[in-house]
Amino acid sequence: MNSQAEENYLKAIYKLSRDEDAVSTSALAAELGVQAATVTDMLKKLSSKGRIAYKRYHGTALTDLGRKEAVRIIRKHRLWETFLVEKLGFNWGDVHEVAEQLEHVNSEQLIDRLEAFLGNPKTDPHGDPIPTKEGQVERQSTLPLSELHLATPTKIAQVKDDGKDLLSYLEKHGMLLGSTVEVLEKLDFDGSLRLLVSGKEAYVSDKIASNILVFSPH
Repeated sequence: MNSQAEENYLKAIYKLSRDEDAVSTSALAAELGVQAATVTDMLKKLSSKGRIAYKRYHGTALTDLGRKEAVRIIRKHRLWETFLVEKLGFNWGDVHEVAEQLEHVNSEQLIDRLEAFLGNPKTDPHGDPIPTKEGQVERQSTLPLSELHLATPTKIAQVKDDGKDLLSYLEKHGMLLGSTVEVLEKLDFDGSLRLLVSGKEAYVSDKIASNILVFSPH
């Protein structure tokens, strides 16, 4: 059994490995908010337990066992977020830190019953896919809002950054999951977008638009 700290590292490596094959120590330190030396010590420990393949100066990657455990943690986290929003009335911007605590509960029976109680949801409140018990992750066909062509209506599928400030901003402007969105204008100066969101105009920066995933138009 892994410690909570080890589970946090596995989850962070899994997240960062979506953008790069080998995760650097500096990227992992930035993600977790710790010193590089602390990361190196933990990577050596996880490597000795067969959870990662680690070579100094060459980055780290999850082994099959490490990926399996990382996905299991993520599954619990996203199910708990769904429970907190759907059943306890939490705002979607307030659930991440609570789910961070709950994800370390190790009762598989509890998580199986939680999933069944929720009706076997496919995505969490932020649109992230919820892995199956077998570790399968169903990817949706999406693209960043910043890459959507003009005058191409689609719907918001996912928010990559689950930070409270961004989620509060999106909620304030009605940019929720399932909302219809269309790019009316893209400014060459800074890449910001003028949008039509469920019939109302809104403006977002390129940074915000890059964190919003929309369904790929057919």
